[in-house]
Amino acid sequence: MLALVLSAVAITHGLTGNMIFAVGVAALIGAICIGGFRLADRRIALQGCFKPDLDSLSDLPNRRALHRDFAASSSGSNEVAMALIDLDRFKQVNDHFGHFVGDELIRRCAEVIRDKCGSEAHCYRLGGDEFAILMSGIASGTIVEGICRKIISTLEKPVTISSREVVVGASIGLAKSVGADGLTSSELLRRCDVAMYASKRAGKMRCTWFSEGLDRNREAMLEMDDELRKALTNEEFVVHYQPLVDAESREIVAIESLIRWERPDGQQVGPNVFIPVAEESGLINAIGLWVLRRACTDALDWEGIMLSVNISAAQLRNPEFPVQLGHILEETGFPAERLELEITETCLVLDPVVAERNLDVIRGFGVNVSLDDFGTGYASIGFLRQFRFEKLKLDRSLVVDAETDEGSRAMMLSSVTVARALKMGVAAEGVETEEQAHLVRSAGCDQIQGWLYYKAMPASEVSQYLPSNDETDLSAGSVQIRGAA
Repeated sequence: MLALVLSAVAITHGLTGNMIFAVGVAALIGAICIGGFRLADRRIALQGCFKPDLDSLSDLPNRRALHRDFAASSSGSNEVAMALIDLDRFKQVNDHFGHFVGDELIRRCAEVIRDKCGSEAHCYRLGGDEFAILMSGIASGTIVEGICRKIISTLEKPVTISSREVVVGASIGLAKSVGADGLTSSELLRRCDVAMYASKRAGKMRCTWFSEGLDRNREAMLEMDDELRKALTNEEFVVHYQPLVDAESREIVAIESLIRWERPDGQQVGPNVFIPVAEESGLINAIGLWVLRRACTDALDWEGIMLSVNISAAQLRNPEFPVQLGHILEETGFPAERLELEITETCLVLDPVVAERNLDVIRGFGVNVSLDDFGTGYASIGFLRQFRFEKLKLDRSLVVDAETDEGSRAMMLSSVTVARALKMGVAAEGVETEEQAHLVRSAGCDQIQGWLYYKAMPASEVSQYLPSNDETDLSAGSVQIRGAA
Protein backbone atom coordinates (compact mmCIF):
# COMPACT_ATOMS: atom_id res chain seq x y z
CA MET A 1 0.00 0.00 0.00
CA LEU A 2 2.90 2.43 0.80
CA ALA A 3 4.47 1.78 -2.63
CA LEU A 4 1.14 2.51 -4.27
CA VAL A 5 0.89 5.85 -2.49
CA LEU A 6 4.41 6.93 -3.43
CA SER A 7 3.85 5.99 -7.05
CA ALA A 8 0.68 8.01 -7.13
CA VAL A 9 2.46 11.03 -5.74
CA ALA A 10 5.33 10.81 -8.23
CA ILE A 11 3.14 10.29 -11.25
CA THR A 12 0.88 13.14 -10.32
CA HIS A 13 3.77 15.50 -9.75
CA GLY A 14 5.39 14.61 -13.09
CA LEU A 15 2.24 15.11 -15.11
CA THR A 16 0.69 18.22 -13.52
CA GLY A 17 3.08 19.62 -10.96
CA ASN A 18 0.09 19.82 -8.62
CA MET A 19 1.44 18.53 -5.30
CA ILE A 20 -1.83 19.32 -3.53
CA PHE A 21 -3.63 16.74 -5.62
CA ALA A 22 -0.91 14.21 -4.92
CA VAL A 23 -1.03 14.84 -1.20
CA GLY A 24 -4.83 14.60 -1.34
CA VAL A 25 -4.62 11.21 -2.98
CA ALA A 26 -2.04 10.10 -0.45
CA ALA A 27 -4.18 11.36 2.43
CA LEU A 28 -7.27 9.64 1.04
CA ILE A 29 -5.47 6.36 0.60
CA GLY A 30 -3.95 6.71 4.05
CA ALA A 31 -7.37 7.32 5.55
CA ILE A 32 -8.67 4.25 3.82
CA CYS A 33 -5.75 2.25 5.17
CA ILE A 34 -6.22 3.56 8.70
CA GLY A 35 -9.99 3.03 8.52
CA GLY A 36 -9.36 -0.47 7.26
CA PHE A 37 -7.09 -1.22 10.19
CA ARG A 38 -9.71 0.15 12.61
CA LEU A 39 -12.46 -1.93 11.02
CA ALA A 40 -10.26 -4.99 11.24
CA ASP A 41 -9.55 -4.21 14.89
CA ARG A 42 -13.27 -4.00 15.60
CA ARG A 43 -13.89 -7.28 13.83
CA ILE A 44 -11.15 -8.96 15.84
CA ALA A 45 -12.58 -7.51 19.05
CA LEU A 46 -16.09 -8.73 18.21
CA GLN A 47 -14.74 -12.16 17.38
CA GLY A 48 -13.13 -12.19 20.79
CA CYS A 49 -16.50 -11.42 22.46
CA PHE A 50 -18.60 -13.82 20.36
CA LYS A 51 -18.28 -17.44 21.38
CA PRO A 52 -20.06 -19.74 18.93
CA ASP A 53 -20.35 -22.55 21.49
CA LEU A 54 -21.85 -20.41 24.28
CA ASP A 55 -25.45 -19.34 24.90
CA SER A 56 -25.41 -15.61 25.64
CA LEU A 57 -28.54 -15.53 27.85
CA SER A 58 -27.71 -18.37 30.23
CA ASP A 59 -23.92 -18.34 29.83
CA LEU A 60 -24.10 -22.11 29.33
CA PRO A 61 -22.64 -24.08 26.42
CA ASN A 62 -25.14 -24.39 23.57
CA ARG A 63 -26.45 -27.12 21.26
CA ARG A 64 -23.35 -26.95 19.08
CA ALA A 65 -21.18 -27.58 22.12
CA LEU A 66 -23.35 -30.55 23.11
CA HIS A 67 -22.83 -32.27 19.76
CA ARG A 68 -19.11 -31.51 19.90
CA ASP A 69 -18.70 -32.88 23.43
CA PHE A 70 -20.71 -35.99 22.64
CA ALA A 71 -18.46 -36.77 19.68
CA ALA A 72 -15.41 -36.44 21.91
CA SER A 73 -16.77 -38.68 24.67
CA SER A 74 -18.59 -41.46 22.80
CA SER A 75 -15.64 -43.35 21.36
CA GLY A 76 -14.88 -46.99 22.09
CA SER A 77 -16.94 -48.68 24.80
CA ASN A 78 -17.47 -45.51 26.77
CA GLU A 79 -20.99 -45.10 28.23
CA VAL A 80 -22.64 -41.72 27.72
CA ALA A 81 -25.80 -40.55 29.49
CA MET A 82 -27.84 -37.60 28.25
CA ALA A 83 -30.81 -35.78 29.77
CA LEU A 84 -33.21 -33.33 28.11
CA ILE A 85 -34.83 -30.83 30.49
CA ASP A 86 -37.98 -28.97 29.46
CA LEU A 87 -39.50 -26.29 31.70
CA ASP A 88 -43.17 -27.14 32.22
CA ARG A 89 -44.71 -23.69 32.55
CA PHE A 90 -42.23 -21.36 30.91
CA LYS A 91 -44.54 -20.31 28.06
CA GLN A 92 -47.31 -19.33 30.47
CA VAL A 93 -44.89 -17.32 32.62
CA ASN A 94 -43.35 -15.63 29.59
CA ASP A 95 -46.74 -14.76 28.07
CA HIS A 96 -48.20 -13.52 31.34
CA PHE A 97 -45.29 -11.58 32.87
CA GLY A 98 -43.33 -10.64 29.74
CA HIS A 99 -39.93 -11.40 28.24
CA PHE A 100 -37.96 -9.65 30.98
CA VAL A 101 -39.27 -12.06 33.61
CA GLY A 102 -38.97 -14.94 31.14
CA ASP A 103 -35.31 -14.19 30.45
CA GLU A 104 -34.54 -13.87 34.15
CA LEU A 105 -36.28 -17.18 34.77
CA ILE A 106 -34.06 -18.83 32.16
CA ARG A 107 -30.99 -17.45 33.97
CA ARG A 108 -32.25 -18.69 37.34
CA CYS A 109 -32.96 -22.15 35.96
CA ALA A 110 -29.55 -22.24 34.31
CA GLU A 111 -27.96 -21.46 37.68
CA VAL A 112 -29.86 -24.31 39.31
CA ILE A 113 -28.88 -26.79 36.60
CA ARG A 114 -25.24 -25.67 36.68
CA ASP A 115 -25.17 -25.94 40.47
CA LYS A 116 -26.68 -29.44 40.56
CA CYS A 117 -24.37 -30.72 37.82
CA GLY A 118 -21.32 -29.39 39.64
CA SER A 119 -18.11 -30.94 38.35
CA GLU A 120 -19.71 -34.33 37.66
CA ALA A 121 -21.59 -33.54 34.45
CA HIS A 122 -21.75 -30.94 31.68
CA CYS A 123 -24.89 -28.84 31.17
CA TYR A 124 -26.14 -26.93 28.12
CA ARG A 125 -28.94 -24.65 27.00
CA LEU A 126 -30.36 -25.86 23.71
CA GLY A 127 -32.67 -22.90 23.15
CA GLY A 128 -36.07 -21.71 24.36
CA ASP A 129 -36.88 -23.47 27.61
CA GLU A 130 -34.81 -26.59 26.90
CA PHE A 131 -31.59 -27.61 28.62
CA ALA A 132 -29.44 -30.73 28.43
CA ILE A 133 -27.00 -32.67 30.59
CA LEU A 134 -24.19 -34.89 29.30
CA MET A 135 -21.95 -37.26 31.22
CA SER A 136 -19.69 -40.14 30.26
CA GLY A 137 -18.12 -42.96 32.22
CA ILE A 138 -19.10 -45.80 34.52
CA ALA A 139 -22.45 -45.32 36.31
CA SER A 140 -23.05 -42.10 34.39
CA GLY A 141 -26.72 -42.95 34.00
CA THR A 142 -27.26 -43.34 37.74
CA ILE A 143 -25.43 -40.12 38.50
CA VAL A 144 -27.29 -38.10 35.87
CA GLU A 145 -30.65 -39.41 37.09
CA GLY A 146 -29.76 -38.32 40.61
CA ILE A 147 -28.84 -34.86 39.34
CA CYS A 148 -32.14 -34.63 37.45
CA ARG A 149 -34.18 -35.48 40.53
CA LYS A 150 -32.43 -32.72 42.46
CA ILE A 151 -33.16 -30.27 39.63
CA ILE A 152 -36.86 -31.21 39.61
CA SER A 153 -37.07 -30.84 43.39
CA THR A 154 -35.54 -27.36 43.23
CA LEU A 155 -37.42 -26.03 40.20
CA GLU A 156 -40.85 -26.92 41.57
CA LYS A 157 -40.39 -24.34 44.35
CA PRO A 158 -41.60 -20.75 43.73
CA VAL A 159 -39.04 -18.08 42.86
CA THR A 160 -39.43 -14.30 43.09
CA ILE A 161 -38.54 -12.19 40.06
CA SER A 162 -39.21 -8.44 40.07
CA SER A 163 -41.57 -8.79 43.05
CA ARG A 164 -43.52 -11.51 41.22
CA GLU A 165 -43.75 -15.06 42.51
CA VAL A 166 -43.19 -17.49 39.66
CA VAL A 167 -43.75 -21.24 39.77
CA VAL A 168 -42.12 -23.43 37.15
CA GLY A 169 -41.41 -27.14 36.93
CA ALA A 170 -39.36 -29.48 34.80
CA SER A 171 -40.06 -32.66 32.83
CA ILE A 172 -36.96 -34.64 31.96
CA GLY A 173 -36.15 -37.44 29.52
CA LEU A 174 -33.02 -39.57 29.80
CA ALA A 175 -31.21 -41.91 27.41
CA LYS A 176 -27.89 -43.78 27.33
CA SER A 177 -25.46 -44.74 24.61
CA VAL A 178 -22.34 -46.89 24.38
CA GLY A 179 -19.79 -45.95 21.76
CA ALA A 180 -20.08 -49.34 20.11
CA ASP A 181 -23.81 -48.92 19.37
CA GLY A 182 -23.08 -46.17 16.87
CA LEU A 183 -25.73 -43.72 18.07
CA THR A 184 -25.28 -40.12 16.97
CA SER A 185 -25.83 -37.20 19.31
CA SER A 186 -28.95 -36.26 17.34
CA GLU A 187 -30.43 -39.73 17.78
CA LEU A 188 -29.65 -39.77 21.50
CA LEU A 189 -31.24 -36.35 21.86
CA ARG A 190 -34.32 -37.59 19.98
CA ARG A 191 -34.63 -40.48 22.41
CA CYS A 192 -34.39 -38.06 25.32
CA ASP A 193 -37.17 -36.04 23.71
CA VAL A 194 -39.42 -39.11 23.49
CA ALA A 195 -38.78 -39.87 27.17
CA MET A 196 -39.32 -36.24 28.15
CA TYR A 197 -42.79 -36.21 26.59
CA ALA A 198 -43.56 -39.42 28.47
CA SER A 199 -42.73 -37.52 31.67
CA LYS A 200 -45.17 -34.78 30.69
CA ARG A 201 -47.93 -37.30 29.97
CA ALA A 202 -47.33 -38.96 33.33
CA GLY A 203 -48.01 -35.71 35.19
CA LYS A 204 -44.89 -33.57 34.65
CA MET A 205 -42.18 -32.71 37.20
CA ARG A 206 -40.52 -36.13 36.85
CA CYS A 207 -37.84 -37.91 34.83
CA THR A 208 -38.26 -40.92 32.54
CA TRP A 209 -35.76 -43.22 30.83
CA PHE A 210 -36.12 -43.93 27.12
CA SER A 211 -37.28 -47.38 26.03
CA GLU A 212 -38.23 -48.94 22.72
CA GLY A 213 -41.78 -49.19 24.02
CA LEU A 214 -41.91 -45.43 24.53
CA ASP A 215 -40.66 -44.96 20.99
CA ARG A 216 -43.45 -47.13 19.60
CA ASN A 217 -45.98 -45.30 21.75
CA ARG A 218 -44.69 -41.97 20.48
CA GLU A 219 -45.12 -43.04 16.86
CA ALA A 220 -48.62 -44.31 17.62
CA MET A 221 -49.51 -41.01 19.30
CA LEU A 222 -48.33 -39.03 16.28
CA GLU A 223 -50.54 -41.19 14.08
CA MET A 224 -53.49 -40.75 16.44
CA ASP A 225 -52.97 -36.99 16.50
CA ASP A 226 -53.44 -36.91 12.73
CA GLU A 227 -56.53 -39.12 13.03
CA LEU A 228 -57.98 -36.89 15.77
CA ARG A 229 -57.74 -33.83 13.55
CA LYS A 230 -59.62 -35.68 10.82
CA ALA A 231 -62.16 -36.94 13.36
CA LEU A 232 -62.91 -33.40 14.51
CA THR A 233 -63.40 -32.26 10.91
CA ASN A 234 -65.54 -35.29 10.02
CA GLU A 235 -67.64 -35.05 13.21
CA GLU A 236 -66.73 -38.52 14.46
CA PHE A 237 -67.09 -37.52 18.13
CA VAL A 238 -70.32 -38.16 20.04
CA VAL A 239 -71.49 -37.25 23.53
CA HIS A 240 -73.34 -39.62 25.85
CA TYR A 241 -74.93 -38.59 29.14
CA GLN A 242 -74.82 -40.30 32.53
CA PRO A 243 -77.34 -39.16 35.16
CA LEU A 244 -76.67 -38.31 38.79
CA VAL A 245 -79.31 -39.01 41.41
CA ASP A 246 -80.39 -37.26 44.58
CA ALA A 247 -78.75 -39.05 47.50
CA GLU A 248 -82.02 -39.38 49.42
CA SER A 249 -84.82 -39.62 46.85
CA ARG A 250 -82.66 -41.32 44.18
CA GLU A 251 -84.38 -39.21 41.55
CA ILE A 252 -82.29 -37.87 38.67
CA VAL A 253 -81.02 -34.39 39.48
CA ALA A 254 -77.99 -34.00 37.20
CA ILE A 255 -76.38 -35.29 34.03
CA GLU A 256 -72.74 -35.70 33.06
CA SER A 257 -71.61 -36.17 29.48
CA LEU A 258 -68.91 -38.56 28.33
CA ILE A 259 -67.23 -37.94 25.00
CA ARG A 260 -66.72 -40.90 22.67
CA TRP A 261 -64.85 -41.28 19.41
CA GLU A 262 -66.67 -43.48 16.90
CA ARG A 263 -64.35 -44.31 14.02
CA PRO A 264 -65.72 -44.93 10.52
CA ASP A 265 -64.94 -48.66 10.92
CA GLY A 266 -67.31 -48.81 13.90
CA GLN A 267 -64.59 -48.99 16.54
CA GLN A 268 -65.23 -46.90 19.66
CA VAL A 269 -62.25 -45.22 21.32
CA GLY A 270 -62.53 -44.18 24.96
CA PRO A 271 -61.44 -40.74 26.17
CA ASN A 272 -58.73 -42.27 28.36
CA VAL A 273 -56.99 -43.24 25.11
CA PHE A 274 -57.30 -40.13 22.94
CA ILE A 275 -57.59 -37.27 25.45
CA PRO A 276 -53.90 -37.50 26.54
CA VAL A 277 -52.89 -37.29 22.87
CA ALA A 278 -55.15 -34.27 22.36
CA GLU A 279 -53.67 -32.58 25.42
CA GLU A 280 -50.10 -33.07 24.24
CA SER A 281 -50.82 -31.85 20.71
CA GLY A 282 -52.92 -28.88 21.80
CA LEU A 283 -56.01 -30.23 20.06
CA ILE A 284 -57.79 -30.45 23.41
CA ASN A 285 -58.83 -26.80 23.06
CA ALA A 286 -60.74 -27.47 19.86
CA ILE A 287 -62.27 -30.68 21.21
CA GLY A 288 -63.27 -28.96 24.43
CA LEU A 289 -65.01 -26.16 22.55
CA TRP A 290 -66.80 -28.73 20.39
CA VAL A 291 -68.14 -30.50 23.50
CA LEU A 292 -69.19 -27.18 25.04
CA ARG A 293 -71.11 -26.21 21.91
CA ARG A 294 -72.67 -29.68 21.58
CA ALA A 295 -73.75 -29.73 25.22
CA CYS A 296 -75.28 -26.26 25.09
CA THR A 297 -77.17 -27.23 21.95
CA ASP A 298 -78.53 -30.45 23.49
CA ALA A 299 -79.45 -28.87 26.83
CA LEU A 300 -81.26 -25.98 25.19
CA ASP A 301 -84.20 -28.33 24.59
CA TRP A 302 -84.15 -29.57 28.20
CA GLU A 303 -85.93 -26.65 29.80
CA GLY A 304 -85.09 -25.94 33.43
CA ILE A 305 -81.87 -27.98 33.44
CA MET A 306 -78.67 -26.55 34.91
CA LEU A 307 -75.89 -27.66 32.57
CA SER A 308 -72.34 -28.28 33.82
CA VAL A 309 -69.48 -28.58 31.34
CA ASN A 310 -66.01 -29.78 32.29
CA ILE A 311 -63.21 -27.52 31.06
CA SER A 312 -59.68 -28.80 30.52
CA ALA A 313 -56.61 -27.25 32.12
CA ALA A 314 -55.40 -26.10 28.71
CA GLN A 315 -58.66 -24.26 28.07
CA LEU A 316 -58.63 -22.53 31.44
CA ARG A 317 -55.03 -21.38 30.84
CA ASN A 318 -56.02 -19.96 27.47
CA PRO A 319 -56.59 -16.18 27.79
CA GLU A 320 -59.01 -16.39 24.85
CA PHE A 321 -61.28 -18.96 26.49
CA PRO A 322 -63.72 -16.51 28.16
CA VAL A 323 -64.26 -14.85 24.77
CA GLN A 324 -64.77 -18.25 23.12
CA LEU A 325 -67.26 -19.18 25.83
CA GLY A 326 -69.20 -15.98 25.25
CA HIS A 327 -69.38 -16.66 21.52
CA ILE A 328 -70.75 -20.18 22.10
CA LEU A 329 -73.41 -18.91 24.50
CA GLU A 330 -74.44 -16.33 21.91
CA GLU A 331 -74.42 -18.81 19.02
CA THR A 332 -76.48 -21.46 20.81
CA GLY A 333 -78.73 -19.08 22.73
CA PHE A 334 -77.99 -20.96 25.93
CA PRO A 335 -78.59 -18.83 29.08
CA ALA A 336 -75.36 -18.17 30.99
CA GLU A 337 -77.13 -18.51 34.35
CA ARG A 338 -77.97 -22.13 33.50
CA LEU A 339 -74.35 -23.04 32.80
CA GLU A 340 -71.88 -24.42 35.33
CA LEU A 341 -68.25 -25.11 34.38
CA GLU A 342 -66.44 -27.99 36.06
CA ILE A 343 -62.68 -27.72 36.42
CA THR A 344 -60.18 -30.11 37.99
CA GLU A 345 -57.63 -29.51 40.70
CA THR A 346 -54.85 -29.67 38.09
CA CYS A 347 -56.22 -26.55 36.40
CA LEU A 348 -55.62 -24.54 39.57
CA VAL A 349 -52.21 -25.90 40.47
CA LEU A 350 -50.63 -25.38 37.04
CA ASP A 351 -51.44 -21.69 36.78
CA PRO A 352 -53.53 -20.29 39.67
CA VAL A 353 -53.05 -16.65 38.63
CA VAL A 354 -54.38 -17.10 35.09
CA ALA A 355 -57.06 -19.52 36.30
CA GLU A 356 -58.41 -17.02 38.82
CA ARG A 357 -58.41 -14.20 36.28
CA ASN A 358 -60.31 -16.26 33.70
CA LEU A 359 -62.76 -17.57 36.29
CA ASP A 360 -63.53 -14.01 37.40
CA VAL A 361 -64.41 -13.09 33.80
CA ILE A 362 -66.50 -16.25 33.41
CA ARG A 363 -68.41 -15.54 36.61
CA GLY A 364 -69.04 -12.06 35.28
CA PHE A 365 -71.14 -13.69 32.56
CA GLY A 366 -73.32 -15.24 35.27
CA VAL A 367 -71.80 -18.73 34.86
CA ASN A 368 -71.21 -20.92 37.94
CA VAL A 369 -68.03 -22.92 38.62
CA SER A 370 -67.57 -26.30 40.37
CA LEU A 371 -64.53 -28.42 41.27
CA ASP A 372 -64.33 -31.95 39.84
CA ASP A 373 -62.23 -34.96 40.93
CA PHE A 374 -61.59 -33.54 44.40
CA GLY A 375 -59.33 -35.72 46.54
CA THR A 376 -56.73 -36.70 43.95
CA GLY A 377 -53.95 -34.88 45.77
CA TYR A 378 -53.60 -31.30 44.53
CA ALA A 379 -56.16 -28.84 45.83
CA SER A 380 -56.21 -27.61 49.42
CA ILE A 381 -58.86 -26.01 51.61
CA GLY A 382 -57.22 -22.69 50.77
CA PHE A 383 -58.01 -23.29 47.10
CA LEU A 384 -61.66 -23.92 47.96
CA ARG A 385 -61.86 -20.59 49.77
CA GLN A 386 -59.93 -18.73 47.07
CA PHE A 387 -61.99 -19.89 44.09
CA ARG A 388 -65.47 -20.00 45.70
CA PHE A 389 -66.89 -23.06 43.96
CA GLU A 390 -70.60 -23.75 43.86
CA LYS A 391 -70.14 -27.52 44.01
CA LEU A 392 -67.51 -30.08 45.03
CA LYS A 393 -67.33 -33.45 43.25
CA LEU A 394 -65.52 -36.22 45.13
CA ASP A 395 -63.23 -38.41 43.03
CA ARG A 396 -64.12 -42.08 42.58
CA SER A 397 -60.83 -43.20 44.16
CA LEU A 398 -61.79 -41.50 47.42
CA VAL A 399 -65.16 -43.26 47.41
CA VAL A 400 -63.62 -46.69 46.77
CA ASP A 401 -60.84 -46.29 49.35
CA ALA A 402 -63.25 -45.04 52.00
CA GLU A 403 -64.87 -48.50 52.12
CA THR A 404 -61.80 -50.10 53.68
CA ASP A 405 -59.50 -47.27 54.77
CA GLU A 406 -60.30 -45.17 57.83
CA GLY A 407 -58.04 -42.35 56.67
CA SER A 408 -59.87 -42.06 53.35
CA ARG A 409 -63.20 -42.17 55.16
CA ALA A 410 -62.09 -39.37 57.47
CA MET A 411 -60.95 -37.35 54.45
CA MET A 412 -64.35 -37.79 52.81
CA LEU A 413 -66.16 -36.64 55.94
CA SER A 414 -63.89 -33.63 56.38
CA SER A 415 -64.29 -32.68 52.70
CA VAL A 416 -68.07 -32.66 53.04
CA THR A 417 -67.83 -30.65 56.27
CA VAL A 418 -65.62 -28.02 54.64
CA ALA A 419 -67.89 -27.86 51.59
CA ARG A 420 -70.91 -27.31 53.80
CA ALA A 421 -69.13 -24.53 55.70
CA LEU A 422 -68.34 -22.84 52.38
CA LYS A 423 -71.95 -23.28 51.21
CA MET A 424 -71.01 -25.75 48.47
CA GLY A 425 -72.99 -28.73 47.24
CA VAL A 426 -71.28 -32.16 47.21
CA ALA A 427 -71.51 -35.00 44.67
CA ALA A 428 -69.85 -38.44 44.77
CA GLU A 429 -68.90 -40.19 41.53
CA GLY A 430 -68.05 -43.79 40.67
CA VAL A 431 -70.57 -45.42 43.05
CA GLU A 432 -71.15 -49.02 41.97
CA THR A 433 -72.47 -50.83 45.07
CA GLU A 434 -75.18 -50.28 47.66
CA GLU A 435 -72.48 -50.23 50.33
CA GLN A 436 -70.72 -47.33 48.62
CA ALA A 437 -74.01 -45.51 48.18
CA HIS A 438 -74.79 -45.89 51.89
CA LEU A 439 -71.30 -44.64 52.75
CA VAL A 440 -71.47 -41.42 50.71
CA ARG A 441 -75.07 -40.83 51.77
CA SER A 442 -74.05 -41.10 55.42
CA ALA A 443 -71.15 -38.73 54.78
CA GLY A 444 -73.62 -36.07 53.65
CA CYS A 445 -73.26 -36.05 49.85
CA ASP A 446 -76.15 -34.44 47.96
CA GLN A 447 -75.80 -36.33 44.69
CA ILE A 448 -74.59 -39.80 43.69
CA GLN A 449 -73.37 -40.97 40.30
CA GLY A 450 -72.39 -44.43 39.13
CA TRP A 451 -73.38 -47.66 37.45
CA LEU A 452 -75.42 -48.61 40.50
CA TYR A 453 -78.12 -46.30 39.15
CA TYR A 454 -77.46 -45.36 35.52
CA LYS A 455 -75.00 -45.91 32.72
CA ALA A 456 -74.31 -43.33 30.02
CA MET A 457 -76.95 -42.87 27.33
CA PRO A 458 -77.33 -40.94 24.04
CA ALA A 459 -78.87 -37.48 24.22
CA SER A 460 -81.95 -38.79 22.44
CA GLU A 461 -82.76 -41.06 25.40
CA VAL A 462 -82.47 -38.39 28.07
CA SER A 463 -85.87 -36.88 27.27
CA GLN A 464 -87.75 -39.93 28.60
CA TYR A 465 -86.47 -39.11 32.09
CA LEU A 466 -87.44 -35.46 31.98
CA PRO A 467 -90.28 -34.12 34.17
CA SER A 468 -92.55 -33.86 31.12
CA ASN A 469 -92.53 -37.65 30.86
CA ASP A 470 -92.48 -38.71 34.54
CA GLU A 471 -92.15 -37.31 38.02
CA THR A 472 -88.35 -37.13 37.86
CA ASP A 473 -86.98 -33.68 38.72
CA LEU A 474 -84.02 -33.31 36.39
CA SER A 475 -82.79 -30.01 37.79
CA ALA A 476 -79.14 -30.00 36.80
CA GLY A 477 -76.90 -31.32 34.08
CA SER A 478 -73.20 -32.09 33.99
CA VAL A 479 -71.02 -32.44 30.92
CA GLN A 480 -67.46 -33.70 31.19
CA ILE A 481 -64.59 -34.70 28.93
CA ARG A 482 -63.41 -37.67 30.95
CA GLY A 483 -59.63 -37.34 31.56
CA ALA A 484 -59.30 -33.96 29.87
CA ALA A 485 -57.61 -32.24 32.74
